Amino acid sequence: MDTFYDTIARYYDPENDDVIDDLPLYSTLADETDGLILDVGCGTGRVTFHLATEGHTIHGIDRSPEMLARARRKQAQRPDLRDRCTLIDGDVLTDIFPAKYGLIILPYNTFMHLHADEEQQATLTRLAKALDQDGQIVIDIPNAGEAFAAEHDGTLTLERMFIEPETGHRVMQQAVSRLDRTAQLQYITWIYDEIDKQNVVHRTLAPLTLRYVFPREMDLMLAAAGLVRVERLGDYDESPFEDGCARMIVIARRVS
Repeated sequence: MDTFYDTIARYYDPENDDVIDDLPLYSTLADETDGLILDVGCGTGRVTFHLATEGHTIHGIDRSPEMLARARRKQAQRPDLRDRCTLIDGDVLTDIFPAKYGLIILPYNTFMHLHADEEQQATLTRLAKALDQDGQIVIDIPNAGEAFAAEHDGTLTLERMFIEPETGHRVMQQAVSRLDRTAQLQYITWIYDEIDKQNVVHRTLAPLTLRYVFPREMDLMLAAAGLVRVERLGDYDESPFEDGCARMIVIARRVS
């Protein structure tokens, strides 16, 4: 995960500028939370700064130096957030958490960056121990059933076009992927074609591997970590998890 995000860090914000559908859900959960919030895989601060702006005290942890450097530059321009937002260069699999949390968020596909079930299990176990007694953990990943039902034929797809703000260059973002249904792994190569002022194309290749998790598998991992699922949503509008839904948003608590 580190190499991928270090490679694409300067593209991340303009690429994800319109990824906002999940923010109201996190705002609702944060408003119901007593205590600190932890944003796992905070990146450049998309969710972290949103919640801090709303008045919540939040820690963001990430292991990509380039992504965190961008987050810190943005935070430096917002002195109103300095006391409410702490950015941590760390790894949830190895580092000691500095506090107990009332809410732990693993936003958009973060959990999928753990490629082995042992890593996913270990992460849940460690995060469970970092929760307050009444705290909640939220995991947002795609509905694996829908992904496995779709065709993955290795076709090169144009995902989006955007302007890279530091250079003003237009970027064409493309992707080609392969799904290993046995290992539950998706292998994606992201292709960023950046077109400079002389119309010369500069290509960046960024391979990424993601691991899918099915509903019952998630429940078993939660139980093994000392957690119990209290809700499973199918999208950010809090619609129920059912056949055909886009996401699997799991909310869990520590077992009493």
